[in-house]
Amino acid sequence: MIGALRTLTDQLLGRGAAAITVPIFDGALKPNQILEQAETFAELEAPEDLATDGTSLFVADGACVLRYDDDTATTVAQVDRRITGVANLPRGGLAVALDGTEVRVIGGPHDGRNWTSVAGKPLTAANAVCATVDGRLLVTDGSQTQPYDRWCHDLMSLGRSGRIVELGLTDGGAREIASGLAHAFGTAAAGKDVWVCESWAHRVLAYGGEKRGLPVVSRLPCYPSRLAPAADGGYWLTAFTCRTQLVEFVLRQKAYRTRMMKEIDPRYWIAPALTSGNTFLEPLQGAHLKMRGIHKPWAPPRSYGLVMRLSPEGLVRYSLHSRVDGKNHGVVAAVECRGTLFVLAKGRRRILSLSVADVERRLLS
Repeated sequence: MIGALRTLTDQLLGRGAAAITVPIFDGALKPNQILEQAETFAELEAPEDLATDGTSLFVADGACVLRYDDDTATTVAQVDRRITGVANLPRGGLAVALDGTEVRVIGGPHDGRNWTSVAGKPLTAANAVCATVDGRLLVTDGSQTQPYDRWCHDLMSLGRSGRIVELGLTDGGAREIASGLAHAFGTAAAGKDVWVCESWAHRVLAYGGEKRGLPVVSRLPCYPSRLAPAADGGYWLTAFTCRTQLVEFVLRQKAYRTRMMKEIDPRYWIAPALTSGNTFLEPLQGAHLKMRGIHKPWAPPRSYGLVMRLSPEGLVRYSLHSRVDGKNHGVVAAVECRGTLFVLAKGRRRILSLSVADVERRLLS
């Protein structure tokens, strides 16, 4: 009863969950152009995810997994469907999510083991896989109502059907760790805990022991996605786009959203995107207008590129950006391998590479 009254009061006064304010980029999130200036390592047809075994870079590209040793690519796995998530297994082999509806082991001692449902519910939008050292797979299933590709539909319909599941490599067991999440996208093992990104709630949650959804990182000005461990402790957290006041306003206007989703091509919705500036039909705010041929980098972002470096406790230490006037947007994965950070900018279908030492020297010295 108290919760319902608080919700009603918030909606009346425009505060709390009903507010359209967005946290600013400041402090450790102060914008820069490091991602935009990064070297392009590879350009691919349909890249979806990155993984590493500490020696080589593995890339899920369409229906195959590529391994990069230096600059040379070798196909190490080929399947019959698009791969939407990939992870290296401690004892060899790969775990892949196939079109969001199946998780399968390829190679290693558990080759061929697969899962298509957990807790009696089918996998619908499996988008990230993490292998733990004790033989478990952590998988985020973004939504139970929308498939992998329709993440924007999930956002615009205020979806809260995501979940984080645990799969047993040895015995084939499966269980739900948590459900009812506002689009689960990305997970990592943090000691005895499990961290999971809740994109539409703009936060990272911890589960384990007495922690049942404890916020580790919250009130982000972006939609977080995949997590990956950093070499010297902590994590790399990516964000596939950023929040704007206009989108926050649209999310609170049910009649408008319903009509927009029914009548307008999804490419032209007032909604986040992985890339922008490709057609004059895209929705445009006044600040997006070019003045003297310049696209203002502080304009409200329709698409954006962002990677955050988290401490082991979840504090943002620093961040790497491709701003509104850049092109390396839609960052969905980042992994560190042999001192190099590889970043997948899905909006441009390219992999970027940066020296971690050079980045930290520039930002922390």
